[in-house]
Amino acid sequence: MHAPQSQFTRQDRMDWLRLIRTENVGPITFARLLERFGTAAAALAALPDLARKGGRQQPLRIPPKAEIERELAALEKRGARLICKGEAEYPRPLANVDDAPPVLTVLGFPALLARPCVGIVGARNASIVGRKMAEKLAHDLAEAGFTVVSGLARGIDTAAHEGSLAKGTAAVVAGGIDIIYPPENEALYRELAQRGAIIAESPLGTEPQARHFPRRNRLISGLSLGVVVVEAALKSGSLITARFAAEQGRDVFAVPGSPLDPRAQGCNRLIKEGAGLVETAEDVILALRNASLSPLSEPPGGLFRGGPGAAPDEKMVDKARAIVVESLSPTPVLIDELVRGCQLSAGVVLTILLELELAGRLQRHPGGRVSLI
Repeated sequence: MHAPQSQFTRQDRMDWLRLIRTENVGPITFARLLERFGTAAAALAALPDLARKGGRQQPLRIPPKAEIERELAALEKRGARLICKGEAEYPRPLANVDDAPPVLTVLGFPALLARPCVGIVGARNASIVGRKMAEKLAHDLAEAGFTVVSGLARGIDTAAHEGSLAKGTAAVVAGGIDIIYPPENEALYRELAQRGAIIAESPLGTEPQARHFPRRNRLISGLSLGVVVVEAALKSGSLITARFAAEQGRDVFAVPGSPLDPRAQGCNRLIKEGAGLVETAEDVILALRNASLSPLSEPPGGLFRGGPGAAPDEKMVDKARAIVVESLSPTPVLIDELVRGCQLSAGVVLTILLELELAGRLQRHPGGRVSLI
């Protein structure tokens, strides 16, 4: 284990949880707020005014302290851990992802996430051959010292967890850490809690919904040095995970399959597009041999623990607000293009985008793009 890079008090944890659980605050907005105000407590105090300037009429919902106390108490009762970005136990590869969750809940053994990780994902309606392949790959990768990361879904995910359970596996869930989904994986969930790790960014009690799964997928890839896809249709969540992996600078691998099987079409396309072809775990091990020495595993540069950043001039922001809103539309645009097009400083534009997001008027998209809602 590495020495802690920063000490978080219980009050720090409460402030961080309150901020990330606040309406319209996501990981990127959280980071911007801490860069601007220095601490979560200061950011919480500034939220109502920022949302009002962004055009919000109704009060922003900020969780009361009692609600956060209950969440912390419930986590402790379950034996789960709350890990803040910047703490030594926060997974280093994930910390380098732009929209990394500021807070993770982990049930089981967080130390598994300090090992080099490999994601294995694939079809829920997997074939017998596909499940056997996933189980064998996971077993051999875990034997080689990797932690196998997957999503606890039926099919390939289940096989990957089962193959690596004895040596090291972690499941990223789409809902709360206390929600077992799918229900038929209850026994596997309990084994993972005892011998592996279960990771969530959503609050306790959150039922998985369709919109949660892409966010879950970007955590699977973010935790991993590379992602292996075993059976995937052309339109599947597994290909979303592969796309996230590529955007995050991870290696993407795929197991080829018969052109006659729709479950192989996604993998075959990935290989055509440059993914590493996988026949055995050795193909992955050789490709990732030096990955643990790459910049992905360097400590994050910022711990969001410094003083407040320089705020742009209020009068300048007031004058620029209408220009930025007029330049936005429901079509996503790169923030860099917006800054150039508005001929304003980046600090002014970022401040206005922050206000609009808190007001519920702005949506962020992958690749640093934003659009009006």
